[in-house]
Amino acid sequence: MPQPIALKDPHREARIYSARTVAAIIVVVGMLGVIFARYHSLQITDYEQYVTQSDRNRVQLQPLPPKRGLIYDRNGVLLADNRPSFTLSVIKERVRELDETMAVLAGLVPISESELERFQTRLKRRRPYEPVALRFRLTEEERAALAVNRYRLPGVVVEAQLLRHYPHGELFSHALGYVGRINEREALELDESDYAGTDHVGKVGIEKYYEDMLHGDVGYQNVETNAHGRVLRVLERNPPAPGSDITLHLDIRLQQAAADALGDRRGAVVAMDPHTGGILALVSTPGYDTNLFVNGISSKDYSALRDSPDVPLFNRAVQGQYPPGSTIKPMMGMAGLESGTVTPETTVPDPGWYSLPGDRHRYRDWILRIRGTGHAPEVDLKMAIAESCDTYFYDLGRKLTIDTMYEYLEPYGLGDRTGVDTTNERKGVLPSTRWKRDALGQPWYPGETISASIGQGYMLTTPMQLAAATSVLASKGERRIPRFLHSINGEVLEAPELQPLVAKEENWAAVYDGMLEVVHGKKGTAKYLAKGIRYNMAGKTGTAQVIGIAQGEVYDEDEVNERHRHHGLFIAFAPAEAPTIAVAIIVENGGGSSAATPIARKVIDTWLLGSSDYEDPA
Repeated sequence: MPQPIALKDPHREARIYSARTVAAIIVVVGMLGVIFARYHSLQITDYEQYVTQSDRNRVQLQPLPPKRGLIYDRNGVLLADNRPSFTLSVIKERVRELDETMAVLAGLVPISESELERFQTRLKRRRPYEPVALRFRLTEEERAALAVNRYRLPGVVVEAQLLRHYPHGELFSHALGYVGRINEREALELDESDYAGTDHVGKVGIEKYYEDMLHGDVGYQNVETNAHGRVLRVLERNPPAPGSDITLHLDIRLQQAAADALGDRRGAVVAMDPHTGGILALVSTPGYDTNLFVNGISSKDYSALRDSPDVPLFNRAVQGQYPPGSTIKPMMGMAGLESGTVTPETTVPDPGWYSLPGDRHRYRDWILRIRGTGHAPEVDLKMAIAESCDTYFYDLGRKLTIDTMYEYLEPYGLGDRTGVDTTNERKGVLPSTRWKRDALGQPWYPGETISASIGQGYMLTTPMQLAAATSVLASKGERRIPRFLHSINGEVLEAPELQPLVAKEENWAAVYDGMLEVVHGKKGTAKYLAKGIRYNMAGKTGTAQVIGIAQGEVYDEDEVNERHRHHGLFIAFAPAEAPTIAVAIIVENGGGSSAATPIARKVIDTWLLGSSDYEDPA
């Protein structure tokens, strides 16, 4: 039997359609509600937040590093300048894949392992969107290769910047110091806002001491960029303030003369103006090329400097501590005169040796080895200084006592830092009973006073201290803190003045007479310097033992290892009537003062006469 045919139910279908329509409308309205809510959030509720984020993508605040101040010598010769250089940098936030980008870069320009390591270190301490340097001093060919492949390198930029350059390299290495890349420790210590966009900081010497002055103030600019980070336009600019230009007391002619006179020997020369405290020359040899340190010295170059037995990184002028030897005898003479212990006419028997009362030990005079006897049956102060008579000063030291010696020598600046405007200065040692008790926990013995009276034993000085002390002698008591800095942006600054050393005029004259005899007397220990001299020089030779010599033994220079030979020292000032220069010189293991004295003649000739043709008779 056929099945009945079902008829359409229009009411049912209408209900279904209506339900579906309502459901669709609800879904659409719901979706529109979500869109509206999101639109409300974007445009009203969170408007400021998203506008800020948008501007950060479009507008960048970029630091503008200041130009580092220049450094000149007293004659206007440029000692430290800034030269343009191109640097390859990476902005991590704009790089799609860092490892892939680094691989592409390595194929375009050579990148060493050390450069990669330093890049990774800098990457960790950078700020967001800050370019991180990868390679410095790009060549024209390297810049061209990067420009052609720029489309492959989003986030990679080539920046032009000024880098420190030292046109005289090694000549001023220990005087100026150098700048270098900011390391991790320095990054934590330095004010982030002051060094934004700056990669270098003074590391040592004048560059570090006057860092705040030379650095300048950072500037900023707001720039609009596209999606690839390329700058489209500058919206606002606050220019940086350049660092101050400074002029030093240093004289390049004198510096070169001192360096040439020292040659390849280890030693130091410090020359000062005794009335201003200005440092006219400071040389420590061997030196090193400071330009090697500006962008990070290679491991090979640094190892060569670090491992050299001549320690070229060591600034002997302010860090080297040496027994001053007989160079302190003029100051000892002043101590004896001012304390009333001796007069210029006081004499001391000189058989060539000295013994303390009740002691059989003989403290030898250096002349005993040469003559077999002393300088003369009786020696006065003038002869004692001129011929460097140890016996006279042994006796004077015993009479003064070590604590009185300390009292009279301390005002010359011995035993403490001079305060010179550089880094890493050491203080030396001016011994006393208190010093030995505090430093070594031991009592003072009379025999130690004998050694100290001729600048041996515990006594240690730096060449800078000796130069400052010589300046006090030359100026008859004027005391200023030694200073490299002469002026800032043309404004002259005077070195800080200290309490003067007051002494009787006749006592200064007595010591001057002895120091003049050192050079111009017939038996002076530096009499050969007077040959052809056109001015009066007052000086004092000195020899400092490096190794001890037992009682009864004889020092034979030819039999001693070169690094165990005596140091040679010399202090001097000229012209003696109105000194304008005071010098202190040490030649390490030079064998004696004869290694140092010709250097003084050449330096002072250059200062007073413009040049020197003096030849060492040795």
